[in-house]
Amino acid sequence: MEQKFRVVKRSIDARQKQLKVHLTVLTDEHGAPLPKDAPIPLYEPPHFQDVHHAEHSVAIIGAGPAGLFAALTLIEKGIKPIIYERGKEVAERKKDIAILNRNQGLNAESNYCFGEGGAGTFSDGKLFSRSKKRGNMQRVMELFHHFGGDDRLLYEAHAHIGSDKLPTIIRRMRECILEHGGEIHFSTCVDESLFRSLINNTTPSYTTLHHSTRLLGVILAIGHSAHDTYHMLHANGVALATKGFAMGVRAEHPQALINKLMYHDPSPELIRLVGNASYSLVTQVQGRGVYSFCMCPGGHIVPAGSALNSCVVNGMSASHRNSPYANSGMVVEIRPEDLLQYPIGGTPSNSQYPQVDPLAGLRFQQELERLAFEHGGEPSLAPAQRLRDFVEGKASKSLPACSYLPGMVSSRLDQWLPEHIGKRLQQGFRDFDRKYRGFLTNEAVILGVESRSSSAVRLPRDPETLQSISTPHLYPCGEGAGYAGGITSSALDGINVALKIAESIIK
Repeated sequence: MEQKFRVVKRSIDARQKQLKVHLTVLTDEHGAPLPKDAPIPLYEPPHFQDVHHAEHSVAIIGAGPAGLFAALTLIEKGIKPIIYERGKEVAERKKDIAILNRNQGLNAESNYCFGEGGAGTFSDGKLFSRSKKRGNMQRVMELFHHFGGDDRLLYEAHAHIGSDKLPTIIRRMRECILEHGGEIHFSTCVDESLFRSLINNTTPSYTTLHHSTRLLGVILAIGHSAHDTYHMLHANGVALATKGFAMGVRAEHPQALINKLMYHDPSPELIRLVGNASYSLVTQVQGRGVYSFCMCPGGHIVPAGSALNSCVVNGMSASHRNSPYANSGMVVEIRPEDLLQYPIGGTPSNSQYPQVDPLAGLRFQQELERLAFEHGGEPSLAPAQRLRDFVEGKASKSLPACSYLPGMVSSRLDQWLPEHIGKRLQQGFRDFDRKYRGFLTNEAVILGVESRSSSAVRLPRDPETLQSISTPHLYPCGEGAGYAGGITSSALDGINVALKIAESIIK
């Protein structure tokens, strides 16, 4: 039924056989629903200032959601943002991704991880977090809406923009930043020389190409895949610490099967009304969580590596979510202490990852990605195995049709994945099949490896000032700093850090 009234909240409950759609609608003082075009309650449009000649500026390293939302917030406060992004703007980045999808090579500076908008721009655009613990998450949704997102962003419990629409929204954000006087420097990787220059200029003044302005600080919003930048920061005395993360594989099923498992007996009309089904799965195996991550109904698996001679996969879906496949990361929780006990080779060694090494988790990620590359094929063929074959420890003599465009190579993931990941995944899939009988099937395929679910490094910051505990005027921010996990929480962290910096000139 076409919506005739203003919806302020919508969610789908598929836990029982009878599917339920929960709606909260805006009403007048008599309880009558207001029409669809009624004003959105409590929606305050942004008020951007002209900062071409602002007295104060902030350098931002990274143009992902944390960096972009920090920049937009600074402009609202009358502060000039100066963004440095190692990758390209979205239109040029899209060309490099097309080459990658055709298995014709990886541009290490322009890919699914690096470039304008960050890792989320071309990998789905899911905006799931509605947590209010860290601040005004609704404001993030309102800004996405302001730059072109549809009304559903304001009320869907699991809002989704889509990789086909998000690049346009990101471009509009860039145009807004530039129009109001901000600067963006693409294809500019912040190396040691530039980093030192920025930090050293936070107290006196910073000279841009146009005028002098006082540089209040440096926001570090590098994302979870800037491995070389982590090493540079470590070499320059910036405090880093190992943090928990997760790694595993990406599983893909026919979407029709997932619809049947989640919706029981779905009709085409039901799918038209509520969309393709998704799932969220979690279990405990030997003291560690095993769970689905970044589930993409009606989506595609994509090559998400950012370094040569490595293989990383991720998932995405366009706004209509209408491909015949459903994919999700299936990952195992990894704690810092696990890095000492279980190195890649499977033989415990207390020397490979010294406890004091804050980059231990990063090295573990890199080694598993290289291992996946060895079992795949150049430049981006992914190692793959049918799901039931993986659980039963059998070779897959053939592979099913799959959305992964570069192509797959049949591989015994059950043999080369580290035991503490592989064995837990096998049991996890058995547990998931007990919940949804039919989930464990050879119609499904797993690809390796899903290794970028979150950063393996944290940059500790003072909880009051949000500055690095080791480096004054440096503000670690977003997912790459270990303080967010996805588009919305990263954007919110960018807003919070920008507001904190703005406080310094208001006092």
